[in-house]
Amino acid sequence: MEIQYSKRIKLLHALCMAETLRDDEAKPNTDLNEYDALAAADYLSCYITFKAIQAAERLPLDERIENFDMLSVYQAYALLAYAFFTTPLAQEDIKPNFPTAQITIAKTLFAGLPDAELIEIVEAGFNKFQLIGEAEAEHWREFRENLDKLTVAFVIAGTDDESPHGKEEVIPLFGQLLSQLCEAFENV
Repeated sequence: MEIQYSKRIKLLHALCMAETLRDDEAKPNTDLNEYDALAAADYLSCYITFKAIQAAERLPLDERIENFDMLSVYQAYALLAYAFFTTPLAQEDIKPNFPTAQITIAKTLFAGLPDAELIEIVEAGFNKFQLIGEAEAEHWREFRENLDKLTVAFVIAGTDDESPHGKEEVIPLFGQLLSQLCEAFENV
């Protein structure tokens, strides 16, 4: 039996959340009806962005001082992931909420930063997100297609026992795509 996409990302949300908890923290609820598909997309977008930053061996704390604009690249990356996680939800009449998502993503990725810096990151990240989303150049189309395929592969790897790959095998690929995006904006 085919699982609805919304249930799949809710399951993946619960699994990824459980994986990140310390032993002394309460375990997440296992009732998928208690999860929201859009909240799952928010969480998963941040999750893979954190994992991609680690896989790419990026140092956001240093970049905050040395190259603040790079934080908006991470924001744009997470927004792109959010877009690809939520696109299939349209088939279930679930519509993404980008204004709310971009704030949630920024507050999650950059917890502890002052509001003025968060606002700057959100605005610059959204501008980059739009630029990448509307770009016609072949390398940007290819980048979008690769990230879209990778988010689908991640959902399948994390929720399908018959998947040929585990989600841990997909994570380094997110890091490679993030590195490409960072390089593109370092040269601007």
